Amino acid sequence: MQVKINYEGQLQFKATARNHYIIGDQPEENGGEDKGMTPPEWLLASLGSCIGLYGVKYLQSRNIDSSGLSITVNADKSIRPVAHLDNFQVDVSLPCSLETKHKLGLQQAIENCIIHNTLIHSLQITTHIITAPTLVK
Repeated sequence: MQVKINYEGQLQFKATARNHYIIGDQPEENGGEDKGMTPPEWLLASLGSCIGLYGVKYLQSRNIDSSGLSITVNADKSIRPVAHLDNFQVDVSLPCSLETKHKLGLQQAIENCIIHNTLIHSLQITTHIITAPTLVK
């Protein structure tokens, strides 16, 4: 799995995966042009989209109508000990009622999405700085 991110000028970045792209930017009050979501908003969108996918698959596998499913993801920005997102809250809404067993099944399904699992487990991030070779005179 790979996503490439290229700087597009100002405070904008273009993330490309396969043949798809999204634009990231900052709100005007942060010096951007507000032409796209911020990286933290991308993270919330990724979590919500993943939860939605797992939820729809669960519902469809049980012949339960998934139309009208919506997900809202909120998080708090915290600055201690370092800047990070915390207290994620995910609301999954369906316009139909569900039996208790399907509410529990849906809960289990969405809590097994890959982004949810990534965020709740320790993960490893390795960063490499790659620059052009230094010219020796």
